[in-house]
Order: sequence, then structure tokens, then C-alpha cells
Amino acid sequence: MIKLYRLNDEKKEYWETWDNGDGTFTAHWGELGNRGESTIITSSLFKKAKRTVEKEIEVKRSEGFREVDADDAFTLLIEYDVDNMGTGSDLEKRHALETRMNETLGWTGLGHCDGGSIGSGTMEVCCFVVDFEAAKDAIEKDLAGTDFADFTRIYDENA
Repeated sequence: MIKLYRLNDEKKEYWETWDNGDGTFTAHWGELGNRGESTIITSSLFKKAKRTVEKEIEVKRSEGFREVDADDAFTLLIEYDVDNMGTGSDLEKRHALETRMNETLGWTGLGHCDGGSIGSGTMEVCCFVVDFEAAKDAIEKDLAGTDFADFTRIYDENA
């Protein structure tokens, strides 16, 4: 998977692609924080899908899209209160939230979930995101009215 971003004061955009493992590739793009659009790139008699994707990556780079260095990403944590070390039910909830955050953040170009922790009265889900405020807003909207809406806070671990 390759994720490219063009982040400036006027507009924040993403473009990404991944190998589907069946000879096709998915390209997904849009404005950061929005679901965007996607297409499947297939091979034809005269064009290999991999080469089409490689050319598109070159085009995107020439348009100013770049990868975001891991050191430049924000560490966003979603925190919940739990009793003591938490229960099996709490752990199941955390795992379900990790999956949900991978979907929410991935399809909006904002980032991905990197697991979580539980114990000592709290449970956290850790996400690496390229724009903290946009990710926090998207997460709050996504979790509103769900079983996950009872978080205690969403914060930047490094702030």
C-alpha cells in the first residue's frame, strides 16, 4: 500500500493504492476527512495493472503528493473508563473499535489504528493520523449514537 498526501493551507488531499492480490489494484482518493472515490485498476491485453499504478504514482508525485513520514503523524488516543484491569467484554469492545477505526480512518484518508491497551482503570485505542483535528472530528461523528460513544476523551498523546 502506498499513501500519498498533498497538504497545504487551501486543500488537504490524499491518494492511495493497494494490491488486491488478484492482479488488480484499488486506487482511492479524495479530500482529507471525506470518504472520497475509488476505482479498481485491471490489466488488459496491452497494459498491466501494476504499470498503470506505477505511472499514476509518478503523476501524483509530480502534482505535489508526498508520503507523510511516520514521525510527522499524530498519535491519537480514544480513551474509555473501565473497572480495574477491564473485563473480557471491554476487550471485545476495544477490538471492535480498532476494526471500526481502521475503516473510518482508512476510507477518509486520515490514518489507521495501531492497536490499544487496557488496564489500571482505562482502555485506549491508538491511531496514527495525518491531521489530528480532522481525525478527531471524523471519529466523534462516526461514534455518535453507537455503543462506542461513551469515550471519556480523544487526545493527542504527544500534545
